Amino acid sequence: MNQRLYSLDVFRGITVAAMILVNNPGSWDSVYPPLLHAHWHGCTPTDLIFTFFLFIVGVSIHFAYQPKLAEGLSKSNLIKIIRRTVIIFLLGMMLALVPKFNFETVRIPGVLQRISIVFLFCSLIYFKTNWLWQLRIAIILLVGYFVLMTMIPVPGVGDPNLEPETNLGAWMDRLLLNGHLWAQSKTWDPEGILSTVPAIATGLIGVLSGQLFSKIEQPAERVTWLFFIGALLIVGGLAWGMVFPINKALWTSSYVLYAGGIAMQFLAACYWLIDVQGVKKWSTPFIYYGTNAIFVFVASGLLAKFLIRTKIGDGDQAISLWSYIYQNAYASWLSPMNASLAFAVSLILFFLVILWQMYKRKIFVKV
Repeated sequence: MNQRLYSLDVFRGITVAAMILVNNPGSWDSVYPPLLHAHWHGCTPTDLIFTFFLFIVGVSIHFAYQPKLAEGLSKSNLIKIIRRTVIIFLLGMMLALVPKFNFETVRIPGVLQRISIVFLFCSLIYFKTNWLWQLRIAIILLVGYFVLMTMIPVPGVGDPNLEPETNLGAWMDRLLLNGHLWAQSKTWDPEGILSTVPAIATGLIGVLSGQLFSKIEQPAERVTWLFFIGALLIVGGLAWGMVFPINKALWTSSYVLYAGGIAMQFLAACYWLIDVQGVKKWSTPFIYYGTNAIFVFVASGLLAKFLIRTKIGDGDQAISLWSYIYQNAYASWLSPMNASLAFAVSLILFFLVILWQMYKRKIFVKV
């Protein structure tokens, strides 16, 4: 099966639209709880979004590179993989640098940076190993991360722990990236170095899921296996979570299994409804998002920075353009929670119009 999965583009589009929704409330003081990350341990719907991104990256690797497996990791294929990795990483750095371009304090880890690294390693593993070794590598990464985080003493701290600032990953972030970490913490990063290791396993779950489509011919059987394996991963994640809590910020091994299982089942549901049953009309807006995901990811980040940095008024009375629009167009007549949500939905609709026009004109931004 080499044809493009319509449902995968829809899945990608839903994920990008969800990202804009949770990243851009009118006010962070008024947000419905499911649209917030878990404070630390635990998992909300918002905590699934990044896993969905990496899972989709893995599935896409299989469909993009399966026709090239026969030629192996040729020089041409390797150059393309490295080129795409570098471009995605640099786009993430550009978002972090705008508008101050302060290289001394710029945050080096980030969402696009992690996506680029996961893409690189998963692509190389896909070319150099079979599905069984890909499964073994994922298990080694998850078990190895569990051992590191729960059994290795933290230098300068003492016993291993999973607290925000004193766990092994936070220590490594400060050691290697001090001054270039998440501005809200400065002492650790949710996309830090060590937690990128299990994130690669998330990508491999996507790679293995993509291969199910090629190894199984019958659509109903594909869906059954995706739901069944997804259920096993969810249960496995919940069980592992009793000793290694589900935590998106730490990207714990239990979180990888739990969120990866949900991603498999979400893909199965989209595939059955859209590609098999042909119920597509509802999904058209998400196709616009899914076929220009990297463009809208970057554009939404730049727009948010512009709205926040642009000031209305003078002196101490000046407020951001973001706050001005929110207060006058939404908070003036809606309850705080609904005003905040409506603002985020308006951004989704704003970009939908742009993406619709790009789709009509066959403008697709690829890297």
